[in-house]
Amino acid sequence: MNHFEPLLKEHGLPALRRAAPTTLQVNVGKLCDLACHHCHVEAGPKRTEIMEERTARRVVELLRANPGLATLDLTGGAPELNPSFRSLVREARALGRQVIDRCNLTVLFLPGQEDTAEFLAEQGVKVVASLPCYTRENVDAQRGKAVFARSIEALQQLNALGYARPGSGLELDLVYNPLGPSLPPAQAELEATYKAELRELFGIEFDALGTITNMPIKRFAHALEREGRAAEYMGLLVHHFNPVTVDAVMCRSLLSVAWDGALFDCDFNQMLEMPLGARPKSVWDLEDLAELEGAAISTADHCFACTAGNGSSCGGALA
Repeated sequence: MNHFEPLLKEHGLPALRRAAPTTLQVNVGKLCDLACHHCHVEAGPKRTEIMEERTARRVVELLRANPGLATLDLTGGAPELNPSFRSLVREARALGRQVIDRCNLTVLFLPGQEDTAEFLAEQGVKVVASLPCYTRENVDAQRGKAVFARSIEALQQLNALGYARPGSGLELDLVYNPLGPSLPPAQAELEATYKAELRELFGIEFDALGTITNMPIKRFAHALEREGRAAEYMGLLVHHFNPVTVDAVMCRSLLSVAWDGALFDCDFNQMLEMPLGARPKSVWDLEDLAELEGAAISTADHCFACTAGNGSSCGGALA
């Protein structure tokens, strides 16, 4: 049963409906060099799902046909591992669109990726990098042994290329998520702490920090179930439902594309295989994205994670 929609009614809020899409978020595959405990994609080194070149070309066609799509948001897995990653970036930038690379940082040191950081800087790509804490212990506990050290080295490399430097135009944001079943702290306060710690200890600069609530699906949900804390965590999310966040949830203006071209209202719905609330089901069924405006958004209980506390989205807190 979907408990989210009845709670919206309880607060006098209408069911979620789409606005005109401004961001095309594309999961180019589930292959990743890491297998993080919180990963809602269940990405890892053994995953074989990967976006084919013809699907990537169709993504570019949709960008070209829909000038209202201001941003191409590339995610994975580690998006850089897709053979079409660089062509997607180049084509989108040539069309004048902002490109976001959701980078796990460690991928920059894999064989064949030695010049990836330089490529991102050359193309003016915004890097949104996962760094769930500014301490070695917490990062390695969540993401794997020695991940923290490689992440710090990657951030220093990006800084050296101009990222987060005044006047460079190269944006570098970091992403925090809690180590366990709790809500993120206040984003502004945590950002100030991150900046002070990373600057003092490692000389690292970044532009902004986004706080993201762990989504109770896939790998994180399995961990909650093993620990017997699934009901407790869901109760926490429901108890902290914040109606102020609802207008800003990312599914209103974002269209999610899976590695096989299927369409979804958001990346989380994609992982749960919850079809798009609107009629089109894949990138080949759609030409003008304006037809999505006003369509119902598919919701379920995991939507409480986006609307709890200060809210959560791919861009961080909502309130």
